[in-house]
Amino acid sequence: MAFYPGVVLLGPRQVGKTTLARILAAEYADAVLLDLERSTDRARLARLDLFFAANRNHLVVLDEVQNVPEIFAALRPEIDHDRHPGRFLLLGSASGGLLRQSSESLAGRVAYLELTPFLAAELPADQDTTQQLWLRGGFPLSHGAPTDALSFIWRDDFARTFLERDLPQLGVTIPAETLRRFWRMLAHVHGQLFNASEIGRSLGGIAHTTVARYLDLLVETMMVRRLEPLHVNLGKRLVKSPKVYIRDSGLLHLLLNIHTLNDLYAHPAAGASWEGFVVEQVCAAAPAGSDITFYRTTAGAELDLVVTLGGKHYAFEAKFSAAPKPTRGFWQAIKDLEVERAWVVAPVENGYPLAEQVEVIPANAISSTFSDRYT
Repeated sequence: MAFYPGVVLLGPRQVGKTTLARILAAEYADAVLLDLERSTDRARLARLDLFFAANRNHLVVLDEVQNVPEIFAALRPEIDHDRHPGRFLLLGSASGGLLRQSSESLAGRVAYLELTPFLAAELPADQDTTQQLWLRGGFPLSHGAPTDALSFIWRDDFARTFLERDLPQLGVTIPAETLRRFWRMLAHVHGQLFNASEIGRSLGGIAHTTVARYLDLLVETMMVRRLEPLHVNLGKRLVKSPKVYIRDSGLLHLLLNIHTLNDLYAHPAAGASWEGFVVEQVCAAAPAGSDITFYRTTAGAELDLVVTLGGKHYAFEAKFSAAPKPTRGFWQAIKDLEVERAWVVAPVENGYPLAEQVEVIPANAISSTFSDRYT
């Protein structure tokens, strides 16, 4: 905000965007905060040109800005008229359409940031805290609930509100129960290759194009991550389908009906869940300009995550084991891609070298690894 006229802060519902914006606005004299879910606040924007002109010397915070999409076209001439930094802070809970609209109108005029749920690096660096974060997810009210049972109830309420209220407000007309079944289906293929036709058959024979539309919706509302495969010309047959992950591990465990850590440790999806947890830590911590993919060949070489930056490949592998032993496919993939460095992320207290340029690290060390190596 010290450089750009506007900042677009993206993040799912209940992650803390409004709380952060209010803390920031308190540092500005006479900041104007509008919640665009409220009709009274939307009414103040009936004449956008007059509203902007009247508030050129104030920070304007617009919450849930996806509810007034026409605002982006109006912001462009206003910012060009008076380009001083820190004029607008826009908060949004739906990334896809919002980014498309804003990028068309505001290229070079605003910065984009994502506020994620809590990350392991933001919390005390001990195993108990990391395991609780993995179980409950990173939404503040879920993570900080007094008990696992209350955390589970909060997540259940969150999911119901998201499906029954938030999505209809975005113009989604798909029945909430249909989307919940689809969301639960994605939880069962979490970390696997996405096959729209197979999921469509499991949902009663719906078309693969409809399944793809459902997936787009959950990706754009930042509930699901679609991870694309790395495409490189190595003379090898590469997997071309994306992988899908429920982005918040707590919501994944809600959809899989996992209530406690003991439930999680015994569940067949524990390894896939840990992989998704690691994927989110890496994606949040990766430097700007990183290309984040996965690598898999039909011959079995595989890496959970490949971060490509400056023409070099850096690899991350998730292993839910206190003594992780990467597979032959991991070592083959390291060789195929000539990986610069690789990290195996496991539930360990302290890191240690596994081989030359390969280390085992705990989840809370991911962001410091980026800082050490890429900046």
